[in-house]
This record gives sequence, C-alpha cells and structure tokens, in this order.
Amino acid sequence: MTDKLILKEHAQRRQFVSEMHLRRWPEICAPTEIIQILRLVSEQNDKLEQSAIGDLPTGSCLDEADNSKHVSGTMPGGIAFTVEFHTEASLVTLFAPTFAGKETSFFGGEGAAGDALAWAARLPGAVLRATRITVVKNEANAEKLLENFNFRPDDLVSCRVGNGARVWSDFRIGDDAFGRLVIAANEVSCHELSRLVQRLQELGNYRNLALLGLPAAQQSWPTLSQLEQQLASLASDVSNPEITDDHLLDRVSELSMDLIQLSTATSYRMSATTAYARLVEERLADVDVVSIAGFQSLEDFTQRRFRPAVRTCAAHTSREAELSLRAERFASLLRTRIETRIENQNARLLLSMEKSSTLQLRLQQLVEGLSVVALSYYVIGLIGYATKGIDIVSSSPHYELVLSLFTIIVVFVVWRIVHVAKETLFKAAESKH
Repeated sequence: MTDKLILKEHAQRRQFVSEMHLRRWPEICAPTEIIQILRLVSEQNDKLEQSAIGDLPTGSCLDEADNSKHVSGTMPGGIAFTVEFHTEASLVTLFAPTFAGKETSFFGGEGAAGDALAWAARLPGAVLRATRITVVKNEANAEKLLENFNFRPDDLVSCRVGNGARVWSDFRIGDDAFGRLVIAANEVSCHELSRLVQRLQELGNYRNLALLGLPAAQQSWPTLSQLEQQLASLASDVSNPEITDDHLLDRVSELSMDLIQLSTATSYRMSATTAYARLVEERLADVDVVSIAGFQSLEDFTQRRFRPAVRTCAAHTSREAELSLRAERFASLLRTRIETRIENQNARLLLSMEKSSTLQLRLQQLVEGLSVVALSYYVIGLIGYATKGIDIVSSSPHYELVLSLFTIIVVFVVWRIVHVAKETLFKAAESKH
C-alpha cells in the first residue's frame, strides 16, 4: 500500500477552484416561486450582511463553502437560499417550490415563507432591484396567472427564451415594491431551467447596475458644457495682447483641475457601466431571445432604452476625455509660447550683455593703455630729475640721450608689469571658481 501523496498547494488554489463553481443556483423545477433582492452595499454594510447570516430563521442549514462571498443553504419548509457578495452589491435569492403559483406564498406573512422573506427584507443595503419570479409548467398555467399580476398591456414584454420557455413581464415596480416575472418552462429540463432563469435575472441585475451611470452622466453634462465654453474663451483670449500669459496659464490650470475632479468623481461609475453593459449583451445572447408577434421582446426592450442610456454614458466618457486632451494641448501650446518668449528675452539679454562686455573690454584696454602711459610718464619724470642732478655733477653733455633711452625701457617695463598683474588676477579669479 502506497503512502498518500501530499502536494504542496498554492495558498489560493482552492479559492480559485471554488470561484469557478460560485453563483450556481440549486436545480429548480416548475412550479416554483423565486424571490430575489439586489442591494447596493458599502464596505461596512458588506460586513454587516455577512454577519446577518447568523440571523437566519431557526432551523436553517448552511451548505459547506470554500468562499465567504457566496453562502447557500436551506430554511425550514424546504426553502433554499443563496447570498452573494459582490464589489458594490449583494444578492439574496429565495426558492420555494412548494408555494409556486399562490399569492400568499412569500407575501402572506405567515409560516416559513413569511419568515424567509422577513429575513431577506431586513438585511442592510439600498434595494436596487427586487423581483418575484413565478415559474409554471406551461403557457396555459401562465395565462391563468397573468390576470392577477396586472401587467400593463403597453409595456408587456413576452418572448421565447432558451429552448422553448416563455417569459412575461412589464418590468415595472408593483404596489408591493417588487417587479414580477412569469416564466412558462414548457419542455425545458429542470437543470436547463435553473441556468435559464439565473441568466434572465443576471440580465436584469446587470442592466440596473449599468444604469447607475446614467444619472451621473446627465448631472455632469452641464458641467462639461461649461468647461468647454471656458476652454473656447481661453482660445479666443490668446490673441488678446492685454491678457498676460501668466493669467491664461492660471485659468487653464484651474480648468484642468476641474476636469480632474470631474473625472475622479465619474470615472469609476462610467467604467462600471461599460463593464455591466457588456455583461448585459452577453446574457442577452445567452438566453437566445425569439420574438412573438404582438409583443415586444427582451431584445426590443433593451434596444429601446437601455442601449441609448449606455451610449449616453459612453458619450460622456468620450467627451470628457476629448475635453481633457484639448485642455492639455492648449496648456502645452501656451507653455511653449511662454518658453519661446523667455528664450527670445534671454537671447536679447545675452546680446546686450555681449555688447556691454565688448564695450567694457575696449574701455579696459583704453584704461590699461592710459595707465601704462601715466605710470611711464611719472617714472620718466623721476628719472629725469635724477639725471639732471647727475648732469650737474659730472657736466655730462648726453642728458637728453640717456633720458630718451630710459623712456623706451620704462614704457616696456611698466607695460610688462601691468600685463603680468592682470594675468595673475585672472588666474586667481578662475582658481576660486
């Protein structure tokens, strides 16, 4: 007998495996009634909802799970439930096969069904979507129930989905704060029916989550228009000589900051809308909608209002990005103009300094020449006084000749001394630097 093989597993291996099996509904068969509530939750509410699992009705049983983001189990009366925790939403679903088709099932306020609904209703978070789903065996059974649901004929959506099932709904909120969805299973198997109903619900849930971006886009639209006008005003003020570049740069910097604040406030919502909209399109393709004459289908319903709303959000994102790019280009051009002006000013300053240096050099050379002449004159004068005394003593007739020879020598010596002193000073200054 061989020893049991022990593998060194990655710390998150089992979490990854469980992730691939999450969010599966239990197998459902007609007749069944399903309650689903989608809520928006903050991080704090998410923790509260996880702790609310401990508030389940007495006698409830939890299934084993490797991931705390998905909890499932069974309540008294055979009511199955699932609780899912997402990034910004939570989802509670109740399944009651034995109460299908009865108006007093979950909403009678008595028994196990009433306790289950009361538990689901008191969980924290703002309800974004709440749906009562009634699944019956065939279309004949569904027709009997439609009269009780008071669907609006003008808004009624009905079509075939999957491999023959049919759905009815007006996608409006009833007096009980729930939307209603009726599904005739027809010949669809229980396993396939479970997957189909789950995809239909995901289609609606992702649709509502995607639509959260529409109010944000609509509220930001006037702000974008105002910022565009400000940018246009800046562009026209560039040619006005009375407006300084510094003032223009301050204004475009302020505009850029407003754009950054707007982008920070809306970018997550717009990105989420894009992601949710893609999921809606995928789920719509998964349910394989087939139109029925005289009714609008899920495809028609989605095409009529949802897709224009998503395009509005996409247009907001595109407009914001384009405006940011234009503001960045304007600021770059303005900075380039300012830098060019500064370079021209520096060039004129350097030219002026060059002229000044040339003039100073010439003045220095003139002063240096005059200094040599002046020093030579004083030295020769002293020598002249000395030679006069010698001439009196020795009665030398060559006084003028000696003085003229000394003049040449003195001028050369003085010039050399001044030149050496100047070089010494320059070298000392360079060594300090």
